Amino acid sequence: MTFSLSKFERPSRYIGNEVNSVRKDAPVRIAFAFPDTYEVGMSHLGLKILARIANQLPFASAERAFHPWTDMEAYLKHKKEPLRSLESGTPLGLFDVVGFSLQYELSFSSVLNMLTLAGMPLFSEERLKDSYPLVIAGGPSAVNPAPLAPFIDAFLIGDGEEAITELAETVYRWKTGGGVSEGKEALLKAVSEIPGFYVPQVHKGGSRVARRIIQSLEDAPYPENPVLPYMPIVHDRVNIEISRGCPMGCRFCQAGMIYRPLRERSPRRILELAKKSLAATGYDEVSFTSLSAGDYSALLPLIREFNHTFSPGTCAVSLPSLRVKALNQEVLREIKSVRKTGFTIAPEAGTDRLRAVINKDLTEEDFDRAVGMLFKEGWLTIKLYFMIGLPTETGEDVEAIPRMARKALKTAAGYSRRASVNVGVSTFVPKPHTPFQWCGQEPIAEITRKKDFLRKALSGRGLNFKGHDERMSLLEAAFARGDESLSGLLLEAHKAGARLDGWSEVFDWGKWVTAMDRSGVDAAAYAARVFSPEDELPWAVIDPGVSDAFLKREYEAALAGRKTPGCIQNCSGCGLSRECGLLKNAPGQVEAEAASSSGPVSNLKSEVSNTIRIRFQFSKTSPLADLSHREIISAISRAARRAGLPVEYSKGFHPAPKLALGPPLGVGVKGLKECFDMVFDGNVSPEGAMSLLNAQLPPGLSISRAVHIGRQDDSLQSFISVYDYEIIGIVPEKAAEFLARDSSFAERDNGKKIDIRKMVEGCEKTGADSVLLRVTDTEEAKPRLDELVKEIFGAELCDVDATRVGMYGRSASELKEPLK
Repeated sequence: MTFSLSKFERPSRYIGNEVNSVRKDAPVRIAFAFPDTYEVGMSHLGLKILARIANQLPFASAERAFHPWTDMEAYLKHKKEPLRSLESGTPLGLFDVVGFSLQYELSFSSVLNMLTLAGMPLFSEERLKDSYPLVIAGGPSAVNPAPLAPFIDAFLIGDGEEAITELAETVYRWKTGGGVSEGKEALLKAVSEIPGFYVPQVHKGGSRVARRIIQSLEDAPYPENPVLPYMPIVHDRVNIEISRGCPMGCRFCQAGMIYRPLRERSPRRILELAKKSLAATGYDEVSFTSLSAGDYSALLPLIREFNHTFSPGTCAVSLPSLRVKALNQEVLREIKSVRKTGFTIAPEAGTDRLRAVINKDLTEEDFDRAVGMLFKEGWLTIKLYFMIGLPTETGEDVEAIPRMARKALKTAAGYSRRASVNVGVSTFVPKPHTPFQWCGQEPIAEITRKKDFLRKALSGRGLNFKGHDERMSLLEAAFARGDESLSGLLLEAHKAGARLDGWSEVFDWGKWVTAMDRSGVDAAAYAARVFSPEDELPWAVIDPGVSDAFLKREYEAALAGRKTPGCIQNCSGCGLSRECGLLKNAPGQVEAEAASSSGPVSNLKSEVSNTIRIRFQFSKTSPLADLSHREIISAISRAARRAGLPVEYSKGFHPAPKLALGPPLGVGVKGLKECFDMVFDGNVSPEGAMSLLNAQLPPGLSISRAVHIGRQDDSLQSFISVYDYEIIGIVPEKAAEFLARDSSFAERDNGKKIDIRKMVEGCEKTGADSVLLRVTDTEEAKPRLDELVKEIFGAELCDVDATRVGMYGRSASELKEPLK
């Protein structure tokens, strides 16, 4: 894109050019399209895995595309610009394959909107003509393809590591072997013959399509050098999948059913991936991801070895899904040894009775023990997660939720007065291929009543309640178990402007009400629909691996309030015994030779610890002019870790590198003599540090000078007070009127009025449309370039070319640069 991104919210969503991103030309071009914003999509591990696999094929390339935020969406529509890929800026309609990731049903409207923004027909049949891409979709929500079937050419069901290669090979043969002349129908037929692909135009009324299952994670491809975003993303850390599948069998959990069987990576392989990923990114946190990380067979020795190996004291490990019964003091102490990451306990239901119904392996006694252990080990905040509207739920079950939360808070108070308990409550959504797939969702009025009760009951000091919008849950339930009739509702919602429905600030229930009226499809009726175990289900065309007989047995056990032991204790006969890793693999053990350095070993650190402070001068130019102040800090600190520099960290619960930038530079404003100070624990030379950092910094950030400074020297923020800016694209003559004023006031966000005339020391014309503007801090405030450009030249900062060309400290009447 050639226009300024600074006019858009969070422009780093659209910059691209990230560290480790791949730009490649190949005969088969695949666009992985995530139907949500950049920060959500870049947190999804599956996208990174599949893109790595495709880019390693000699005949294929992979690029990324995300749903734009509303301001960028409006711009694209106004300018009639197509949605493009991030790597090369290619319109999505020019790719061979566009693949959508369906992580949740509320993203369906964004899929249609992305197709429209790309200038592609919505319906699969309409894309048979001309040279439109093959549009595929995969992910957990693909296991009921019916609602999206008219819009998607092919659905990938299950694991994609092997299937994506087979798809790329099929497209390559079709393109190079004369298949193009036979038309898109020939390609669809070829894709339908790949195991795991459901092609609606081919498979309707045919045999079931079985889910793809990779047999082992040990040698499965993995992104060892993942793309490193500039902006903070939802899961902003190295994510390593330590196991896939879950042995516990919670009856509401679709992932626990459709990702069976349990498969584990060995500790040795996990540590190897951690080493390479940390070295390639500069992250300082690793998350061991799994549906149930606490059930990993060698969890404690794995965490111990990780903490022993990787940058002790600076690199943290987090476990986002630790089951309560897997908690023990040894695991908690290892987790908190660097920093305390967040901790969530998911009782799901308020009573032991209802937890037996849903097969949740947690009792009140387990809960009390876990809460006491967490607060004893120093956690000040925990989050509890519950669902309402579960099958067989009674008023007593709901009333037990605040009792559990207050009990936890009382326990916490015994350790700290600052402790708090956050309670998240969402609505139960029945999902296909689970024992509760036959159940309907509770009416929305009843859900609202229960949520209002909990909001009042969970008020007070130390308790924080957060509820999920029950209207979103209703739509999720309708599409999760819907048939092809739901496509009509989805189409009308798209026409009404629905998209990004998982975002509360964008979600518009009124658009869906309008769509229901126009389509004649009542989403509430679909959400509440109850099936009989003998009914033919809309998603029956998909074989998830778990048998219908198993799901029926579990449904009956739920109604009887009877628990089924997890797979670790006893095979539950789910139908996947042939593929099940639990029947083949013994628990892993951390091998001694797994220990190794987390990254490049610095040769700049002396034998005796010696703290060194270095001041660097650098430039921020295109393509990174739109980075924010905090994003620059992140980019520099991660570059230092990749370089193996011995950066000193702060102490306390959240260690951070000792890095301080000079006065912030506005988003979209370039800088030629910006500065930052960094503290090193070792005898580091300025020249050596500058060379290593420049080798790791992305294009657009470049260090030009570096000098030692003393520990007592003024910080950049306190020293610098005068700034020179080159402004291009304005009318220089307009400055005369502003300079003739005695005062000129601007109102800041806090309502305070600031005299910005006193901030301008001079304005020199340097060209027909350019000036050199010198501004200074005043006792009242620091200058804001956007205020000055608007007041002096009547222009918006995002519409001019602005560069900070100098910064100075003032000593008497003399100006001094930060680097002596």
